[in-house]
Amino acid sequence: MFGFSTSKAPEFPPNSQWLNSDLQISLSKLKGHVVVLDFWTYCCINCMHTLPTLARLEKQYSEKPVVFVGVHSGKFFTEQEPKNIQSAISRYEIEHPVVVDQKMQIWQSYGVQAWPTIIILDPSGNVIYHQSGEARYEEISDTIDVLLETNQRKGTLAKEHFKIHKKTTSSQNSISFPGKISISKSGKIALSDSNHNRILVLDSSGNILHKIGSGAAGLADGSFVSAKFFRPQGIVWDEEVLFVADTENHALRKIDFSELNVVTLAGNGRQGPWRSYGGKGIETELCSPWDIAIKNGLVYIAMAGNHQIWTYDVQSEMVLPFAGTGQENIIDGPAKSAQLAQPSGLYLYGDHLYFVDSEVSAVRRIDLTNNQVQTIVGRGLFEFGHEDGHVDDSLFQHPLGLCVTKDSIFVADTYNSSIRVIDLQSMQVYTLIGKTLTGTVCLPQTTSCDILGLYEPSDVKIHDGKLYIADTNNHLIRVFDLQSNVLETMEIN
Repeated sequence: MFGFSTSKAPEFPPNSQWLNSDLQISLSKLKGHVVVLDFWTYCCINCMHTLPTLARLEKQYSEKPVVFVGVHSGKFFTEQEPKNIQSAISRYEIEHPVVVDQKMQIWQSYGVQAWPTIIILDPSGNVIYHQSGEARYEEISDTIDVLLETNQRKGTLAKEHFKIHKKTTSSQNSISFPGKISISKSGKIALSDSNHNRILVLDSSGNILHKIGSGAAGLADGSFVSAKFFRPQGIVWDEEVLFVADTENHALRKIDFSELNVVTLAGNGRQGPWRSYGGKGIETELCSPWDIAIKNGLVYIAMAGNHQIWTYDVQSEMVLPFAGTGQENIIDGPAKSAQLAQPSGLYLYGDHLYFVDSEVSAVRRIDLTNNQVQTIVGRGLFEFGHEDGHVDDSLFQHPLGLCVTKDSIFVADTYNSSIRVIDLQSMQVYTLIGKTLTGTVCLPQTTSCDILGLYEPSDVKIHDGKLYIADTNNHLIRVFDLQSNVLETMEIN
């Protein structure tokens, strides 16, 4: 909870850059208000889990002298850029103002040590609550209530509430923050249109064959028109069925094209705990499933929220932990004792399950014949960058998707806004499409690659000699022809 030993809150640095607001905010302007500071970085899954709690609290105290402020102290290089932070604000529909803490000056002045951290200031500008980890709704609500009641009696609450005018931005594209792609044997393209809360099925020309989901955020089974998703990510074809990682519903869903309906297989809309032993499908809470793969009736689930990979058995309907202890790290070995760090992309090839561990900027795989985890590229939580070369020397930056062929691993190197390739024969890494320190790269160099830059792509899939790229922050699907080396934008109709 909180005690009554207080310290004066440091002021925001002068000339700080503010997003999501048309005001330059200072603590002096917020005198008389309870101020809730959320120290976050947009890659962090625990920060994402905190946002719904903050949204609930903002609504609860919308008529009270309570102000919520995000302090974005970026971990990765990419997360320090205001343009990219603004995209994250739009993606997660954040309503409160956010200050760009580019050099972590505010972070240091408040003695913050972990993402996320919640700090609450009383109306006199004193720090009275400091909590690291995912936001605890009851604690924060109780703290705010006590502060409001106490300061109401003392007459120290502001007479007029501080009004923040949010700057609104919206995408005019036909898709919004596309997450993952899956391509059937017949060439049908499934796409998670994440911020439109739906799944699209396209033909190779971009014509829409099916729209699945009403567009409203929620968890509801039923017809393609009435079903509801909430920012879905991972999808995978299994004959005429699509499995969906319905990320912010914390659920595994099935789209049946013979029945033309959507059914929930696992999860119940509630975020699961950090440690869980699994259980029966819809009776078991999942934790931010981000991607899926399927083999022989076993669905593999990248459980980003608790740093594990789980399985769902189609026959028994049991969902169980498969790899990772839940501790966030990069440690190889037997699947059950290995440590993962926010697995966010899966791909099955042969007897191996390949995956990207985004928080350690790693590409890894599990040998399914002996369930051993092996790291191909990746060193640690704070080892990241954009370096080509041998796998032992190369660096990625928060990759989210991948696909595999006999000779290559294609990686959506998200925060480098690049498509990278790991050559499995030479074990060399090179940049196929994207930006490096020396400029834009597309091998071989073409005009189209120069013009059509990627912006935090989340997935890449290969079909019939072409790479299909979810160009997430551009709200586009890109197609790169591996024979002609031409990069194009798919027109979705």
